[in-house]
Amino acid sequence: MRLVLIGWGAIGTEVARLLSARGAPVDLVAVAVRASGRPLPYRVITMPAELAALTPDLVVEVAGRAAVMPWGEAALAAGADFAPASTSAFADEGTLDHLQAIARAHRRQILIPPGALGGIDALSAAARMPLAQVTHEVTKPALAWRGTKAETLCDLEGLIAAHCFFEGSARQAAQHFPQNANVAMITALAGLGPDATTLRLIADPAATANRHRVVATGDFGRMEITLDNLALAHNPKSSALTALSLVRLIENRANVVVI
Repeated sequence: MRLVLIGWGAIGTEVARLLSARGAPVDLVAVAVRASGRPLPYRVITMPAELAALTPDLVVEVAGRAAVMPWGEAALAAGADFAPASTSAFADEGTLDHLQAIARAHRRQILIPPGALGGIDALSAAARMPLAQVTHEVTKPALAWRGTKAETLCDLEGLIAAHCFFEGSARQAAQHFPQNANVAMITALAGLGPDATTLRLIADPAATANRHRVVATGDFGRMEITLDNLALAHNPKSSALTALSLVRLIENRANVVVI
């Protein structure tokens, strides 16, 4: 399978490393970066128009929200499936609809990876019957929220107990807290949508990891999914599970047996 990675940051380099270490039947034919100044162990491209000549089977984006639209358009038009890690782009009205139209025209797929979450397959399956409610709680160490709008909503350094400083829709969370927009939109797309999915953001001075807790109820019954994610060793801002979920997605497109 011919793969192109859009982005070469912490997630992109870890995905490439894991694919190579695991001997996956994948040919990483190119990596897209903003500028080709530094040497990379793969062919480098810088413009979406360069994708067509590479004839990729799958294009995976790990470059950030702004890369989703231009590279998604080019990937789908080039006859490749497109997997965006920066699902926060779909909080923008019309972005997903536009890419869906291109995918339909070229008979390709947009693949939404679970990112730092688990159980998204179960939530998506449950949504085949009416869902009543989906709530996603994101709990981080209090000081991990520094540099975000949370600083204006509570005293992060003075907290002595867990404190919910935001509760609203997934779309609102994606707009006001872009650092958590990817997981917000993944849960929303799997279940009730960005306006009917509730996000609760919590600062906890006793927390030692980033916790995601998703609770859903509906005609299927009730589910509760909790994950405590550790960061990548070389980048504390990125979840290791985000890279692992992309490796799983890529391998599932290449392997004969799919779990």
